[in-house]
Amino acid sequence: MHLLAAALYAGLAVHLWRTRWRGPALDQPAGGLTLAERGLLLVALAAHAVSLRMAIFDGETMRFGFAIALSVMLWLAIALYWIESFYARMDGLQVLGLPAAAVAALLPALFSEAHVLTNAGSPAFRLHFLMAMLAYSLFTLAALHALLMATAEKNLHRGRISPFLAGLPPLLTMEKLLFRLIHVAFVLLTFTLVSGVFFSETLFGKALTFNHKTVFAILSWLIFAALLAGRHLRGWRGRVALRWTLAGFAALLLAYVGSRFVLEVILGR
Repeated sequence: MHLLAAALYAGLAVHLWRTRWRGPALDQPAGGLTLAERGLLLVALAAHAVSLRMAIFDGETMRFGFAIALSVMLWLAIALYWIESFYARMDGLQVLGLPAAAVAALLPALFSEAHVLTNAGSPAFRLHFLMAMLAYSLFTLAALHALLMATAEKNLHRGRISPFLAGLPPLLTMEKLLFRLIHVAFVLLTFTLVSGVFFSETLFGKALTFNHKTVFAILSWLIFAALLAGRHLRGWRGRVALRWTLAGFAALLLAYVGSRFVLEVILGR
């Protein structure tokens, strides 16, 4: 299933490159995904979901590591993109998202040694886990969105637009969508941190354990809180907002994916 999902993502990315972003088709850009392309992407998402189900759940146990975390984040981000594409043209995200999703679909197979989670049967833990993954995925989508906006803004200042950016909405529309994603993701991240405090207290008898993951998660929350405060109080936008978005995402990525990568790949634990 890992190979099938990766092949479908990669095949769709190649197809879109050949039909949207090069040659005569650029003279008259197509309007969003066709019904067949949406269907193919949905099949890729389904195959990816099945592969993740097999990688995470093994009988009564639940496994999770940096490779599965990245794969889940990209799967949810592409799924959210698929839904959002019904309401707004986000063609440029395909350029970044589909190749990244193809690689992410293969990661659990390449790095199969994953951490076995304790208390996986607890409803509270599963709710905490779901909120965390949704927050990570929304911030992943926001980071890809911010990269697209930064590229589009740079092209506009230079007086030219790259072919794959031609189908994007205006920058103001993209900025509104970016902050909508960040607002929802920030609420989910807040609930994740709060539920993590209570869950940690149940497991270890203390409210909060200040380890690598906790410090970077709190740092990410503070960065996004400052970004949203700056947006509402001082009208932050443009490059300032994009830099804060990418900084917050980098801290969030280090919170779990970075720490698990060090433990699993570098230290071999």
